[in-house]
Amino acid sequence: MDRITIDLVSDVVCPWCFLGKARLELAIAEVQDVVSIDINWRPYQLNPDYPPEGVDHQVELAKKLGGKARMDAAHAELKALGAEVGIAFNFDAIKVGPNTLDAHRLIHWASQESREVQGRIVDGLFRANFEQGRNVGDAKVLADIAEEAGMLRSVVETLLSGDADVQHVLSEVEAAKQMGVNGVPFFIFDQQYAVSGAQPAAELANAMREIAKAKAEALRNLN
Repeated sequence: MDRITIDLVSDVVCPWCFLGKARLELAIAEVQDVVSIDINWRPYQLNPDYPPEGVDHQVELAKKLGGKARMDAAHAELKALGAEVGIAFNFDAIKVGPNTLDAHRLIHWASQESREVQGRIVDGLFRANFEQGRNVGDAKVLADIAEEAGMLRSVVETLLSGDADVQHVLSEVEAAKQMGVNGVPFFIFDQQYAVSGAQPAAELANAMREIAKAKAEALRNLN
């Protein structure tokens, strides 16, 4: 079976990233008989200048989107799209717009355990923020999510209290920008092919089939 590695650049406060994740999972299920997929979650920060304590999410997002009416319209669209893939967006519950640096540190630490643990952490962060309105910039919330995902809470709390891997995360964010990533989600297949945005599951599945086909042909040509 062909194997494809996807580096998925995202931020846990990006609703389109949550949507993209759900669509990707549907696409993977569609091609699982012919392609094996490994996902590496890569960091991006939509709001790197937010302070550690966060900001008033509703106020700041309305400013960014050009007013409350536009924000509400965007949320209505996302709620409808989310419902199609099992996401219960609850935008009204989000009070704090967090700085996501610590969340990305947690995702990085989870990757050192396994892709499965990292996947559970990413899912927990998205659901905490978008479905439960929990502050994913808060150390206690992050420790709770880590524990729920099977990580050792005491270790995570100790790491969060210091600056471990801050520079690693920041350098990865900068590397993504240097590659030309200026919006997320951003999918990089086998470090060669890039797809931007929360594409429909069918399109992602087709892309994976085409990449797997190209890899198989290249392998045959070598032989």
